Amino acid sequence: MNIVRNDFKIMPRSMVCEDSNLRGDITISSGCVIHPCSTIIAESGPIVLGENCIVEEYATLRYRIPENHPDHGALKAEGVAKPLIIGPDNVFEVGCTVEALSIGERNVFECKSYVSADVTVGSGCVIGAGCRLVCQQTLPDKTIVYEAQCMQREAMDKQKTQMIQLDHLRKILPNYHHLRKANYDPKKAREQV
Repeated sequence: MNIVRNDFKIMPRSMVCEDSNLRGDITISSGCVIHPCSTIIAESGPIVLGENCIVEEYATLRYRIPENHPDHGALKAEGVAKPLIIGPDNVFEVGCTVEALSIGERNVFECKSYVSADVTVGSGCVIGAGCRLVCQQTLPDKTIVYEAQCMQREAMDKQKTQMIQLDHLRKILPNYHHLRKANYDPKKAREQV
């Protein structure tokens, strides 16, 4: 049985609700907003959440390398998995479950979507509401997955940032929820070196 040690690094300017479920070695970069009842689980190794990511209610981010995955043997040989680095400006909407082992930047995982560990997500992708991606595949940049059949097409425009939504959440969340305090300042860590 693998015992997971909880170690959270919460950078300044990020907002993490106390009601969120965090397990494992997790780094939450500056500007992120983690809603109540969201879940981030780092089973196979550390998770580094990029800047300005939004993880909404009942969304689940899980870093777990399945035993039948090609990277699982490398994990056992080295003893420690490389960290899952999630790019900046990603949005994980209500009820989505994401287990992908590679996630780029400016992606949107819409409500009730599911992405398995066999999927590699590029940058600027949109996984539509209710879409389930379970077979081994790589989503190229600017891919839109839509409808129950998970049809794919290329986006015409680059994904926009969610800065307006982030600013609104930074004003509203502290009024209604208790927040975890930032416990890691990269500037102070540099001074000690």
